[in-house]
Amino acid sequence: MTFDQPIPVKEIAQKIGAKIIGNADLMAIGINEIHNVREGDITFVDVKKYFKKSLDSAATIIILNEETECPEGKVLLLCDDPFQAYNSIVKEHNPFVPLNHTIGETAQIHPSSIIEPGATIGPEVKIGKNCLIQSGAVVRGRVIIKDHVLVESGAVIGTDAFYYKKTTEGFKKWRSGGRVILEDHVDIGANSTVNIGVSGDTIIGEGTKLDCMVHIGHDVVIGKHCQITAQIAIGGNTRIGNNVILYGQVGIIHNLNIGDNVVVLAKSLVTKDLEAGKTYFGHPVNETRQTYKQLAALRQLPDLIKELRSKK
Repeated sequence: MTFDQPIPVKEIAQKIGAKIIGNADLMAIGINEIHNVREGDITFVDVKKYFKKSLDSAATIIILNEETECPEGKVLLLCDDPFQAYNSIVKEHNPFVPLNHTIGETAQIHPSSIIEPGATIGPEVKIGKNCLIQSGAVVRGRVIIKDHVLVESGAVIGTDAFYYKKTTEGFKKWRSGGRVILEDHVDIGANSTVNIGVSGDTIIGEGTKLDCMVHIGHDVVIGKHCQITAQIAIGGNTRIGNNVILYGQVGIIHNLNIGDNVVVLAKSLVTKDLEAGKTYFGHPVNETRQTYKQLAALRQLPDLIKELRSKK
C-alpha cells in the first residue's frame, strides 16, 4: 500500500510508541507485508527466526520487538507488539468505509457502463468504459475495473484477505490495505470471489476469463488471456503467467509461480512452481506424461502382487 504522501519516520514512531534505531530522518512511502516490500516501505517482524529475512529485504523501515543491529540505510522501530503497530498504520491510511448506498457516492462510473438493478458498487470504485455489472454482483470499495469488463450475478469483488495471525488469545485479523484491479476485457463468472491484497494489489490481467464459482486469494496476480474454469481456488500471493489454462476443480496453494502457457488438467493439486509451456496433472501435479505412467504402473500392481505370491 502506498501512502498519499511520504511520512517522516519520527511521526510513525510517535504514533506507535516505538524507539528509533538507525536513521531517524528517513521517510516512509508505503507499508507492505514482506512478500511485497519495496525500498521506502514499512514492514514488521515479531519472530526472531525471521529477523534476517526482514532486515535483508527491500523494506527501509522495519517494526520489530527485539533490539538488534540496524543495517545501513534502514531504520528499526522497536515496540512491544509489531503486528498491532502494523495494523494500526494500515487502518489509519485505509480506514474501513461501510456500504451505505447501493452505488457509493464517491464511485466513478463511465456513462457507457451498465450497472443493473440490484448490483452494489462501493465507495471509491472506478469503473471504465462499456462494462456490465449484473444484478446481485457486489463490487466493494477501492476496486478498479477497467474497460469492457463483465461481472456476473453473485460475484463479489474486493472481499477481505483471509489472513490471520495466530496468537495465544486466538486469531487476530490482518487489516487488508490492498485493492483489486480488473484489467480490460476481463470476465468474472457468477458467484466467484476475488480478495483484495493484504498490502499490494490482486490483479487479473487483460482478457482473462473466470468461470463461475472461482476463488482468487489475496495478492494473486494473473496474467493476460488466461482461462480459469469452475470451482478453482488460487491461494494468496501466487503469480500466474500469460495464456494459462486451469481446468475445473484445480487447487493452487499460496506463494507459487506458474509460468506462461501452462495447462493444468482437472482436479489437480498444484503444490510447487510450474515451468512454462507444459501440461500438468495429478494430486499433487506432475507433468502429464509422467503422471499417466505412474497411474498405468499402479493399475498393474494387483497383478504383480498376485504373481509374486504365487511364486512363494
